[in-house]
Amino acid sequence: MKPLIGITGRRLSLGMVKRTSRRFQHQFINSYFSAFGDNVAAAGGIPVNLPFNVDAEGVIDRLDGLIVTGGQDIHPSRWGGAAEVDPTVDPRWDFDAPDLERDEYEADLIVAALQANVPILGVCRGHHLLNVVLGGTLVEHIDEGPIVHVSPNFAPDDGDDAHTVNFTPGTLAHTLYGPRRVVNSWHHQAVDRLGRGLSVMGTTADGVVEAIRLDDSPVVGVQWHPEWMASPDPLFDWLVAVSATTAPSPAMRGGATW
Repeated sequence: MKPLIGITGRRLSLGMVKRTSRRFQHQFINSYFSAFGDNVAAAGGIPVNLPFNVDAEGVIDRLDGLIVTGGQDIHPSRWGGAAEVDPTVDPRWDFDAPDLERDEYEADLIVAALQANVPILGVCRGHHLLNVVLGGTLVEHIDEGPIVHVSPNFAPDDGDDAHTVNFTPGTLAHTLYGPRRVVNSWHHQAVDRLGRGLSVMGTTADGVVEAIRLDDSPVVGVQWHPEWMASPDPLFDWLVAVSATTAPSPAMRGGATW
C-alpha cells in the first residue's frame, strides 16, 4: 500500500486572497503549498493535508509519515528568543506574523510522531520547530555575510539556487546527496543549540546548520525547500520509502484499509 504522508499548513483570511468577494473576506481558509503534495505523490506516497483542528495522536495513528512545512518565524516565547512580537497582529491577516496556534498544532504533531516512531521531515520553519520541540534554540537573525541566506528572487520554483551545503560523511544526507549540493535559501533564522538527540548532517561555509537528524531515527530537518528545487530532491523518495517500511499493517490499524 502507498504510505499516507501528512502535510501541515497554515490558516489565512480569505481577505488576503486577491479578488475574493467582499462577502467572504472575513472567512478563513486552510492553506497548503501544492508542491509538497506533488512531490509526495511523485515519490509514490499519498499526500494528506492536515488542518489545525486535528487531534495529534489520533491523526498520527493513521499516518505513515509527516512533513512539517515552512512559513513564518516560530514565536520567540517557545524557545526563549528576544525578539518582540506585536500581540495585536493577527497571523491570519499578516503572512509573516508568528502564529502561536500554528506553533502548538505542529509541535503536538511532532511530539506524537516522535512517540509513535513515525518518520518526520521538517522543512525550513519545520526544521527549526523540530529543533525547538527537542529543547534546542535558534539564531534570532543571521547577519549579512559572504553566504546569501535570503535569496532576492521571489519566484522560488525557477531554479534560483543560492548556495552550497556540505554534508558530513557517513550521514543520511551524504548518502542521499554525496559530499555537497547547491540549494535554494529563504531564511533569516537558523538552528543554534541542538535539541536532544539531534546531530548535524550538513552546513554552509559560514557554519549555518542546514541539515539535522534525530540519531538512529527516521527524523530529518533541512533548512532549504526541497519542494522547490530546480531538480527533484531525493528527500521525498527517502521519506516515502522509509514511511512505507515503518508503516503498521492493516491489522495493526484495526483492520482499516487505505
